[in-house]
Amino acid sequence: MNRRNFLKNSSLTGLAVLATQFPAWSRSIFAWDQPIHNIPADKAIDPKWLSSLYDRGEKTTYRKSKNELKYLGMPVGGLQAGTVYIGGDGRLWLWQIYNESYDGIKEGIESKLVRWNNGKEQVQIRPRDGSAYIEPAIADNLRVLEQGFAISVNHKGKQWVKELRETHWDEIVFEAAYPTCKVTYSSEDFPVNVVLTAYSPFIPLDTDNSSLPMTTLHLEIVSKGDQPLDVIISGWMENGVHKNRKEFDAVKKVAVAKSMDGAKSIFFECRGVPEKDLKASDHGSMAISCQDSQALACTQVKSWPINPSDLITETDKSIESEVGFGTLQVGSLTLKRTIPAKGNTQVSYAISWFFNNPQPHLREKIKDAQNGYWYGTRFANAFEVLRYYNEHANYLNTETRRWAETWNDSTLPHWFLDRTFVNIGTLATANTYRFATGRFWGWEGIGACAGTCTHVWQYGQAMGRIFPDLERNLREVTDLGIAFQPETGAIIFRAEYEHRPAIDGQAGIILRFYREHQMSKDSTFLTKNWSNLRKAIQFVIDQDKNGDGMTDTPMENTLDAVWEGEIAWIVGLCLAAVQAGGAMAKEVGDKAFETLCAGYVKKGKANMDKELFNGEYYIHRPDKASGRQKLGSYNTCHIDQVYGQAWTFQVGMPRINDKTQTLAALKALWKYNFTMDVGPYIKTHLNGRPYALAGEGGMVMNTNPGNEQKPYGDNVGWQLGYFHECMSGFEHQVAAHMMAEGMVNESLVLTRVINDRYHGAKRNPFNEIECSDHYARAMASYGTFLNACGYEYHGPRKYLSFSPKVSPERFKGAYTTAEAWGSYEQAQSASGQESKLSVAYGTLQLLTLALGKSQVTAVQQDRVKATLNGSPLRISVLQEVSGKVVIAFRKELNMKKGDVLTIVWS
Repeated sequence: MNRRNFLKNSSLTGLAVLATQFPAWSRSIFAWDQPIHNIPADKAIDPKWLSSLYDRGEKTTYRKSKNELKYLGMPVGGLQAGTVYIGGDGRLWLWQIYNESYDGIKEGIESKLVRWNNGKEQVQIRPRDGSAYIEPAIADNLRVLEQGFAISVNHKGKQWVKELRETHWDEIVFEAAYPTCKVTYSSEDFPVNVVLTAYSPFIPLDTDNSSLPMTTLHLEIVSKGDQPLDVIISGWMENGVHKNRKEFDAVKKVAVAKSMDGAKSIFFECRGVPEKDLKASDHGSMAISCQDSQALACTQVKSWPINPSDLITETDKSIESEVGFGTLQVGSLTLKRTIPAKGNTQVSYAISWFFNNPQPHLREKIKDAQNGYWYGTRFANAFEVLRYYNEHANYLNTETRRWAETWNDSTLPHWFLDRTFVNIGTLATANTYRFATGRFWGWEGIGACAGTCTHVWQYGQAMGRIFPDLERNLREVTDLGIAFQPETGAIIFRAEYEHRPAIDGQAGIILRFYREHQMSKDSTFLTKNWSNLRKAIQFVIDQDKNGDGMTDTPMENTLDAVWEGEIAWIVGLCLAAVQAGGAMAKEVGDKAFETLCAGYVKKGKANMDKELFNGEYYIHRPDKASGRQKLGSYNTCHIDQVYGQAWTFQVGMPRINDKTQTLAALKALWKYNFTMDVGPYIKTHLNGRPYALAGEGGMVMNTNPGNEQKPYGDNVGWQLGYFHECMSGFEHQVAAHMMAEGMVNESLVLTRVINDRYHGAKRNPFNEIECSDHYARAMASYGTFLNACGYEYHGPRKYLSFSPKVSPERFKGAYTTAEAWGSYEQAQSASGQESKLSVAYGTLQLLTLALGKSQVTAVQQDRVKATLNGSPLRISVLQEVSGKVVIAFRKELNMKKGDVLTIVWS
């Protein structure tokens, strides 16, 4: 609202009322030219809806009958193996595996510009600005390759055929709980139902076996009748090798049928690829297999979909086929089965790809990319990938499904489990790579903003807990390797792509280092890196020019500007980092540095709470010399203002912000920044990118509750647009913090409105968008799950802790440690508590287990009993002020798969 419209739409009475609410207006109202803060304090949340957020509910499903399938695209390939989506009707799409050059033209999953009315005018939105949020990619528009299944049934003298595609069935139900999904097909007039379960092997802590360039598709055909049925099952795949190349006229497509132990496959490649392309590691291949040696291989050149007669064959039509590059070549694997009355039959297929050629841009810029990808060091081609899968299928399938079962066997709501975990799927997209040298590397969002940017990736909590070796690789190879400046301790925030450090990214690296140390089985990782890590911590301390414990050196941050002054969220984040540095110094025996860190944190905490808290929330105090000349948050309410305190809960550290003031700040964010409908706000506060639209809820980055003039500084740039957006990665970190501080209602509401923004009826629920698709910061969502469990872990100390925040009276949830994962569950009553810790995978060493208490005010040593698989254990019990019962085992526990530790007290 500009000044003219404000006067036109306001009565004198209204002006008088507003002047009493905002006294500053009475001094300069006619010079005021800022939009009015218009987020209501009353969120008008339906109590019944709020209560429903705690319900376990049903698994999240999307249905054809509700028109909810067209946007669905769940990543279904291995980590760092490109992007392959499975769609709502079970067909694969996108196929972003060909390593096209991301040069600013091919950002995102779909490189398109869209028009959006921002409330004032039509503006053009790029992929990095949220074009896929305004107009989500549709599966049918990006179905690059022919691929699918058909079921043929001989019933009542008639051959019935249906493909597994949306138009062939009365109802299709897509149920996903990443990393697995289940698609159920049914029609009133068809004698069988079909269930397709799809996933790429995904086993927490086993990165290599979770990084295969392949997907698996498991079919179950269920008879509805009371007579045996003869069925034919056919799965097909187009030879898509070099699909996007236009200059390969002389190249030949080749399909070859091959056998494996108990399986049949078709291997696709191209012959006659020019030598220049082979030198660029452009020798690609694909393959499809059926885990049934009786399957018949068939390669054809024809139009699809197939006819019933194409499914009925007694012998392989071809064991090898060669066609021109411009010709459609499709291979199928078909088998016959008899299903008993009311019975079922099952068969598994797998599809693999091999394109070991990073984009030319990456090979030119990054030395590690010059020899291809990590999977290229393990396999020679796509057939070898399937051979490996075939040899290890029992382990790969069993443990993937075991994790899915462990994750979903929880008392937490299904929707909450889905939204807090789904963003780890970013690791299975073209957003991340693992080069042949082993180096992990990522964009911010697909094809946008290179260099595994430290100030973005530091928000993510998922990878460090599920695949901690990838984070350790980042710390050692990139942060304290390629990007490290040994003279100063600075870490370049985009490695090869920059020359400056970012202060928040530097602090985040230190905190992540502490987390990665905690997710290690011993102290080797910390000890061998301490020398350089110490320099990185000292660098943070050195950015405090006036020695008051509050960082004040102007430096780049995640909002892409150099801010001046003492900024609450930067100060707090740096104090958290130095506190983590002191904890690590203690563990390595560096007493002098431990003392230095402790003194710095003590001084900084006192000054931050005193100087940067305005009585309601934390602020940005401008530089005394330059004032508010440059962009900053100043007296506004900023989403990250207590982000450093949020980090302390992720790594089990003492507070760095006063608790009362922190709660006030979080409540201010709820009051001033959160709304159940962002429509009125984004209509008046322009230039933000559209990551939440009218009718959708969200937490705005920065708001101006006092309606100050020039609240963000005198000379603001394009970065000001960030302040008027809802970016889910930031929202997730606030939701996680609220959960940890006991603001459970607010945490669940904030997480739920993000979840609802990504409902399948509106856009792809597996793709949270910020600067391009599958944005890395959104992996902060896993932190909300961790805090809901009250989880803490320190591997070298053999310490594990749980203190559930959601329904602690009856709780069950998954956990991971350095070498194990499983479930923790507890049941509370007025008289006591029973807790069970089970191991589903790997081994777990424990010396200490801390548990949140029930209503019992005091726990006596002789009233606590511990057993391992039913056998009594000798323990000591300690009480903590934080409300936990700490059980110390007299002898280290070495728990293995299947073991159950039980703790009972009254």
